[in-house]
Amino acid sequence: MSATVETLVGLERRISLNLNPAEMEVEVGKRLQKLSRNVKLDGFRPGKAPMKVVAQRYGGEVRGEVLGDTLQKQFVAAVQENKLDVAGYPHFEPAGEGAFTATFEVYPEVVVGDIGQVKVTRPVVEVADADVERTLDVLRKQRISYASVDRAAEAGDRVHIDYAGKIGGEAFQGGEAKDFPLILGEGRTLPDFEGALTGMKTGETKSFEVTFPADYFAKELAGQTATFEATMKSVHAPHLPEVDEDFAKSLGIHEGGPAKLREEIGANLDREAKRRIQVRLKEQVMDGLLAVTPFDVPKGLVGMEIRSLMEHAVNDLKARGMKEQDIKLGEQVFEPQAQRRVALSLLLNSFAGANKITAEDDKVRAKVDEFAQSYEDPTEVVAWYYQDANRLRDVRAMVVEDNVVEMVLQQAQVTDEPTSLETLMGKA
Repeated sequence: MSATVETLVGLERRISLNLNPAEMEVEVGKRLQKLSRNVKLDGFRPGKAPMKVVAQRYGGEVRGEVLGDTLQKQFVAAVQENKLDVAGYPHFEPAGEGAFTATFEVYPEVVVGDIGQVKVTRPVVEVADADVERTLDVLRKQRISYASVDRAAEAGDRVHIDYAGKIGGEAFQGGEAKDFPLILGEGRTLPDFEGALTGMKTGETKSFEVTFPADYFAKELAGQTATFEATMKSVHAPHLPEVDEDFAKSLGIHEGGPAKLREEIGANLDREAKRRIQVRLKEQVMDGLLAVTPFDVPKGLVGMEIRSLMEHAVNDLKARGMKEQDIKLGEQVFEPQAQRRVALSLLLNSFAGANKITAEDDKVRAKVDEFAQSYEDPTEVVAWYYQDANRLRDVRAMVVEDNVVEMVLQQAQVTDEPTSLETLMGKA
């Protein structure tokens, strides 16, 4: 066997392999001989079929196996001889009598650029009492109750109505309902529709017009004016629970009452703020490292990542109730994400290796504890992670990434930016 290596474009390489047909035929004969000892063919007892018959029946299949095994063996030997770090799988093609080529890609040499050029904006957030009270208001609204009232409907009330609509004197699809529930001001229906209901009392019937917007989702109704007749069936006013001992207990705080509840909310908001800050820092650091470290990314690895992302997306959509034949996803949708993921994986491996960055056991445990804090029984969650090597491996990878981010931040251009919690959470 002899092999020559040719450099193509970028990371592509091609190896020429010259196989020995005589040696391959000897191997084919050995395998057919072994097969003939147990093979079952019509008209012959097991193991008694003539070699000529066995060769006619299985010769092509065995010859293909021998060719594949020989190519793979010779390819591996050539790769080792030339000290090549292969990325993905080779593509074999015939190139004449006993000759083949194997085209493949190699891993790039990743040398991280000047970290001092990486620019990062770090949000600085302090959880304030107002943030805690806002969260309390959200929790109260999630547990809102309604009581029947004998007055005109107001914004925030829950009402039940019967209604029927017509356009040009004709009923239209979706224009009629009985005992329809609606919270006024919530925006589930058109503002003009809700506005007409505001001020109505139980038992009252009212006619009014509503014009559908030009961009209404039901195109047959877009821009049309409908006449509705609505009857108010009931009006219920909202009641927010008081922040007291019972409310605290309903949220799992059995001792300490509202004060302890506020303390827990503050701690949870602080943890969430730190998590989001870390996510933002990591994204900026990764973008910065990629920007200062240009290198070619193996197309084969990107293709494998695309297929993995597509498979995950399809399975997710199927779990949501979509039929597989209705799922139309093109590879181009996933290519940017796949390209970035592969590039970051190569870059992080190189950076961590060059700087001897590892996942220390105490930091792994701290990360697991951090995940567990948001659960009712943290000890069960910790045990769950440590029972499975794969789960723990994922945590170790996160810790390595955190350590990379920490090292880069020590050398990067970091600007602290005072930020409100609402802005950090994307609510302002």
